[in-house]
Amino acid sequence: MTIFRGTFIDTPENPFTGGALRVDTDAGLLVDDGVIVARGPFLDIRRAHPAEPVVDLTGGVVLPGFVDSHVHFPQIRAVGGLGLPLLEWLDKYALPEEARMADAVYAAGVAREFVRGLAAAGTTSALVFGAHYSDAMDALFGAASEVGLRITSGLVLSDRLLRPDLLTTPVRAYAESLALANRWHGTGRNRYAVTPRFSLSCTDELLATCRELMEAIPGALFTSHVNENEAEIATVADLFGGADYVTTYDRHSLVDRRTVLAHNVHPTDVELKLLGVSGATVAHCPTSNAALGSGLFPLHRHLQHGVRVALGSDVGAGTGFSLLKEGLQAYFCQQLLADQGRPLTAAHLLYLATTAGAEALNLPEVGHLSPGQAFDAQLIRPAADSPLAVSITHAEDTEEALARIFTLGTPGDVQAVWINGALLTP
Repeated sequence: MTIFRGTFIDTPENPFTGGALRVDTDAGLLVDDGVIVARGPFLDIRRAHPAEPVVDLTGGVVLPGFVDSHVHFPQIRAVGGLGLPLLEWLDKYALPEEARMADAVYAAGVAREFVRGLAAAGTTSALVFGAHYSDAMDALFGAASEVGLRITSGLVLSDRLLRPDLLTTPVRAYAESLALANRWHGTGRNRYAVTPRFSLSCTDELLATCRELMEAIPGALFTSHVNENEAEIATVADLFGGADYVTTYDRHSLVDRRTVLAHNVHPTDVELKLLGVSGATVAHCPTSNAALGSGLFPLHRHLQHGVRVALGSDVGAGTGFSLLKEGLQAYFCQQLLADQGRPLTAAHLLYLATTAGAEALNLPEVGHLSPGQAFDAQLIRPAADSPLAVSITHAEDTEEALARIFTLGTPGDVQAVWINGALLTP
């Protein structure tokens, strides 16, 4: 067993429904075989376990590992393609890069960059939008296994409107997806997600195949995109006889507790009601929405309808892996909505980046730092005299310090990351 000593901050209870930020200063976490078995004042934990080694994390703050609910593995080298809305950005930047994943050697290099980029940003779990090629998915799952990340991902499926080299058929999609799931679902910390790209690029036949895959892979998640861009939404309605975007998935029984849909910037109230009743989650990706000019996320309307929301980085339309940056952008978004927005505190931002994501991904063992949880954690300890270090020093309390971490923090301030109690190496 090991005792970790430091200041621990987390959100075990939802602050949108009355939960509060939990802060323990000079506290101890006793970790046994990767699992937290006790939490309390350091001196109490030390007296109860005098022979156990101590890892001193004072001088910084310890947060739970971040949980990214939407990030694209093949797009890490496409970050920074600015100046275009969604569909044009896909054609110019994202899809050519995704086509390069057909080269297994190229894909393996991207996979290594991707998982290390996540870990360096303090992200220990992620729902990853995968590649259109099985060999590239093998590379992703393999690279995640080497680092130790908790990755849920799957083969991306499309059978219309995209460039031809990214298309599949329902029969091939089923066979290749099931083969990948048989290799990787439940292997180590990997899990499978059935992943149609979006209704725009999927026929009803392919979406019906996705339903078959959900039935064939127990415990799989379902993820796709929804209501991101107004031109995209209009085209989906044309393709599906006037149906709203959420219904294109729901008509195939693909909207339930296991569903995570990214964006939902322009939902109808009918769609929000369906998402709320079904228990699905929306992955809010604020830097991507801003970079592509997609719009301001209506968080308050989601909460009114009981829709679960978590944060996603959406690399590569998003501007980096850090959920600190996404949290800050989410705050900006709600401020810009004025009386239509939902004011956010540091507690809300931490919850969206941790516990909410863990709930969305059905990972009850992570998201906060309570006894019984896995020790997935990150140490934020900025360099001495850096703007963040100075700002934290002058914060009135720990919640204000956390707000300053979201405001000024970068992956460079993440000094250490643990998954299941194991310290990740650079």
